Amino acid sequence: MGVRGVGADLDEAFANAARAMCAAVVPPDQVGLSEQVDVTCHATDPEILFYDWMNQDLYAMPIRNLDFQDFTVRIDGDELHGTMLGEQADAARHRPTVEPKGATLTELRVARQQDGTWLA
Repeated sequence: MGVRGVGADLDEAFANAARAMCAAVVPPDQVGLSEQVDVTCHATDPEILFYDWMNQDLYAMPIRNLDFQDFTVRIDGDELHGTMLGEQADAARHRPTVEPKGATLTELRVARQQDGTWLA
């Protein structure tokens, strides 16, 4: 499975990619916002920062038994501060379609597009 996030800035692109990944697992409109998980990632390369961010999300889902719906990201230099909002996973109600195991470096790309938006 591959996902993309597009945004006016890198923060928004990273958040939208996490939304896309979670939407492939569970329809976002079925997930509440009662749980919050804050994460911090560090990397000098924006692609590795994105890779780490996506893996933080994928790790939190099974370890904390959560499904996520909304994300905020703030990138400051080599540091990413992210917030993931969701609720306890409920297979009967959420009906997950896939269970991604982890992000890979395959076709990994973070770049500013010609129209000025960012793609992750």
